[in-house]
Amino acid sequence: MGKGEGCFPSTSRKHPAVEGSAPAEANAAEVEVVKADAATGPESVSNFSTFPPFPAKIKIFIVFYSMYGHVEAMAKKIKEGVENVEGVEGYLFRVAETLPADVLQKMHAPPKDESIPIISASDLPGADAILFGFPTRYGTMPAQMKAFFDSTDEIWESQQLTGKPGGFFVSTGTQGGGQETTA
Repeated sequence: MGKGEGCFPSTSRKHPAVEGSAPAEANAAEVEVVKADAATGPESVSNFSTFPPFPAKIKIFIVFYSMYGHVEAMAKKIKEGVENVEGVEGYLFRVAETLPADVLQKMHAPPKDESIPIISASDLPGADAILFGFPTRYGTMPAQMKAFFDSTDEIWESQQLTGKPGGFFVSTGTQGGGQETTA
């Protein structure tokens, strides 16, 4: 919360979908407000514009780290589910790998899907909502995801993600393998 960005919309800041577009009066239908008075009946008070229309598609970023492909498979299924909702579009992004290629080879990690772009912290404000996915490493997120979160300090400081919903999904190799502590 704080700085007028909590549960109630700020009166000084327009919704990102509205910023840069034509005034709300030009985009919205006029509505007549009718004031009902028990003694005299309804009387017309004024005309005003309704809320501006929703953006064409709501963008949900699905940001993940996956060494062996399990979390990537989950992310792809989540994208399918997200895109089954009318007016919503999902975008897959992976966080940067921090391990050298020779170490990944020794760990028998499969090659990464090069069609999925690597995200940087400066890309996050472009989303309307964000889902993060990662495996569990000793009851916490892997270092690659932690490094990505550590790189977001500027966007948190400037509150560029204010009002954007977020969520996460995790995976472990065993039942009770640390999902709850990772979360």
